[in-house]
Amino acid sequence: MLNHDQLRQRLYRQAEELVPVLRERAAEAERLGRLPDQTLNDFQQEGFFRILQPARWGGYELEPNDFFRVQMTLAEGCMSSAWVLGVIAIHNWQLALFDDRAARDVWGEDSSVLISSSYMPVGKVERTEGGFILSGRWGFSSGCKHCDWVFLGALVPALEPGRAPDYRTFLVPRKDYQILDNWNVMGLEATGSHDILVERVFVPEYRTHRAMDGFMQDSPGNAVNDAPLYRLPFGQIFVRAVSSSAIGALQGAVEQFIAHNRARVGVNDGRKMVQDPAAQLALANAMVCVDDCRAVLLRNFDLMLQRAQEGAPLEMQERVKMRYDSSLVVQKCSTAVADLMFNSGASTIFREHGINRAFRDIHTGRAHVANHPAKYAWNLGGVAMGQDSNDFFL
Repeated sequence: MLNHDQLRQRLYRQAEELVPVLRERAAEAERLGRLPDQTLNDFQQEGFFRILQPARWGGYELEPNDFFRVQMTLAEGCMSSAWVLGVIAIHNWQLALFDDRAARDVWGEDSSVLISSSYMPVGKVERTEGGFILSGRWGFSSGCKHCDWVFLGALVPALEPGRAPDYRTFLVPRKDYQILDNWNVMGLEATGSHDILVERVFVPEYRTHRAMDGFMQDSPGNAVNDAPLYRLPFGQIFVRAVSSSAIGALQGAVEQFIAHNRARVGVNDGRKMVQDPAAQLALANAMVCVDDCRAVLLRNFDLMLQRAQEGAPLEMQERVKMRYDSSLVVQKCSTAVADLMFNSGASTIFREHGINRAFRDIHTGRAHVANHPAKYAWNLGGVAMGQDSNDFFL
C-alpha cells in the first residue's frame, strides 16, 4: 500500500499524463455539453474524486493542496473537466461534515457515487416531523448528469419570531429531483451546469448541514471524521473549487502561446513575434499571474491546515483576506488570458484554438458569484477598520 507521499506523487503524475488527453477531448466535451464518459472513467479510475474523501469510505484523506494541485494540472488540458472535478470532489469532503447517516445513504453500497450541487439559497422550506419539505428551482449544478445525489441551498425559517433564518445544505437523491437541460453558454460548455427542480420532497433532518456549523468548524460528521482536514471552514474550501481551475487554464494558455508564437511571423509586417514587445509583455505577465495565484492558494491552505491541526481557529480578518484572495483569481487570470489572445494574431478568434477556449472558459468562470471581488474587498476593508464581517461563507 502506498503511503501519503507516494500516493500524492502518483496522483500528480497521473494528472500530468492526462493533460494532452483532455486537450484532445476538449472539442468533443464542448459538443456533448458534459464530460465524455472516458474522462469521467479516467477521473474515477485514477482516484481523483477520492483525494479529500474520508478514508473510512474508501478515500485518501489527503490535504487540500494535494487536491488543488491535481485540479490545476488537469485544467491545463481542459478547464471544464477540471471545474467539474473541483466542484464534485469537494462534495465528497462536505459529506463528511453531515451526520454519518447521510454518508451511509450515499456511499453505503458504492463509495464512488457522486454528488452535484447548487448552493444558491432559493429553496422553499417547510418544517415537518423528522425533517423538512423542500421545493424550488436551482441553477448552475455543474456535472449534475454524472451524479446520483445533489446538494441544494435553502434558508430554514427560524423557530422564534425575529430570529435570523438558518442557511442549510440539503442532500437530495436523484429520484427526488429533475434536471432541466438548459446549459447553452459561451464557455465551460462541458460542465453541463443545468438547473435542478424539486417539488415538495421530504428531506430528513440528518440529511441537512448547517452553514453555521461549517463556519464554526464543528459539524455533526466530526464525531466520526475527526481528522484536521474535516475541521477546515467549508466556505474556504468550496470557493477555491470554482476559482483554481482558472490558474491551470491560464498555464495551459501560456504553453500554447509559446508554441503558437515561437516561430510565427506577422503576415502584414513580416515581424517575428518573439521580438514583439507587446507579446513578450503579455507572456511575462501571464506567467507571473499563474505563479502568484498558485503561491497564495498553497500558502493559505498551509495556514488553514496548520491551525486545524493545532486546534486554533482562524481569526476573522484572516478568513476574510483568504476569501478575497480566492475571488481575485479569475479576474486576474481573465485579464492575463485576454492579453495572450489579443497578442496571438487573428487565428485565435476561431473557437477550436486552445487560447480561444481558455479565454472563453476563464471569462465564463468569472461569472460565478464567488469570483466577483468587489464585495469581498469591501468586507476586508471594513473588517480591517473594526467593522463586523458581513459574510459568513468563510
